[in-house]
Parts: sequence; structure tokens; C-alpha cells
Amino acid sequence: MKIIGITGPSGAGKTTLCEISKNICGAKIIDADKIAKSLSNDLTSDYFKEMVELFGKELLQENGMLNRRKIATIIYSDKDKRNKLNELTFNYVVKEIKKEVENSKETNIIIIDAPLLYEAKLENICDKVIAVVANDEEKIDRICKRDGIDREFAKKRLRIQNKNEFYIKIADYVIYNDKDVEKLEVSFKKILEEIWKKV
Repeated sequence: MKIIGITGPSGAGKTTLCEISKNICGAKIIDADKIAKSLSNDLTSDYFKEMVELFGKELLQENGMLNRRKIATIIYSDKDKRNKLNELTFNYVVKEIKKEVENSKETNIIIIDAPLLYEAKLENICDKVIAVVANDEEKIDRICKRDGIDREFAKKRLRIQNKNEFYIKIADYVIYNDKDVEKLEVSFKKILEEIWKKV
């Protein structure tokens, strides 16, 4: 079994690369963001309860769910709250990811899709890490289209994230993702071949 981490800034194309990996080699995708969302939607989970403690009951909607847009606005401007949220999220999400890895021992390749992979120290359970990067304009366009937000909000999101240089310096492999999906696929295949040889 090989465990590959995929990371990079928002809008770089991590999800697209994960879909490609699924099609090429039948990889099992473990999506850190989806796990966090699932836990935060479970009103009985400890994660949800700690989120309410952190942000206050005024951040709850009428249906009792968290108001994600308001939380996003807070963490983009409040570094302390952002760090506390990350710490809280790592605590619960990493446990779930490790559990999924443990339950997938028969799987040939596991892809861990995590924007904050290094911050959560998940690189320690990966054989190799691939970073996906793109130019800022491309990332902004993708974020706006994907999340239905305006460009200023997308720029705020990128401002609090690591720059491309961070990933380029630290990752085992880097893929520059422009609009050419075919090129992205070729790059991934090449990296995959190298990983199978080296690991």
C-alpha cells in the first residue's frame, strides 16, 4: 500500500488531481475537508460542540447548524481564532484520517487530500507528498466559480494561506496546474511511476 498526500492552496486543482488519480489507478481518496464538514454537520459530535464553544451560539443558524459564511469572515480577520480552529480541526480530523487509513489496508493507493497537510503533520504518514500550485489569477477564478463567491472574498481566502513557494520548497513533487487537464494527468502519471520505483 502506498499513501500519497496531495496538498496546495485553494483553487490550485487538488480535487481535479484526486479525480484523475481515482481514474488512473483506482486510488482511495481521503478528503480532509469533507471529513471536517461532516463532523461539523453532526450536532452531536464533540467537534461541533467545541466549534460552538469557540465561535459562540450567535454563529448558529435557525436550524442549529453552523453559519459557515460568518465563521469564514471571522477567521479571515482574526488570526487567533483561525489558529484555534485549525488546532481543533487537526485534533479530530487527523484521528479520522488515520482511522480510514487503518481500515483501508487492502487498498493499493490511498490519496490524502489535505490543504493543511503539513500543518496537521500528516506528511508523517505519507510515503510521498505532491503539491499542486497555480498562479493567483487562476486560483481566484476557480474559487469564485466553485464556491459562488466574489473575487475580493476569494482574495481574502488566499491571503491567509501559504504561498506557492511554501509548497515548492517542502513537497516531494510539485505540479503546476494551468488549464490543461491532460497535462495534469501526464504529470501525475510520471510522478506515480517514480513513486512506485522509489518507495
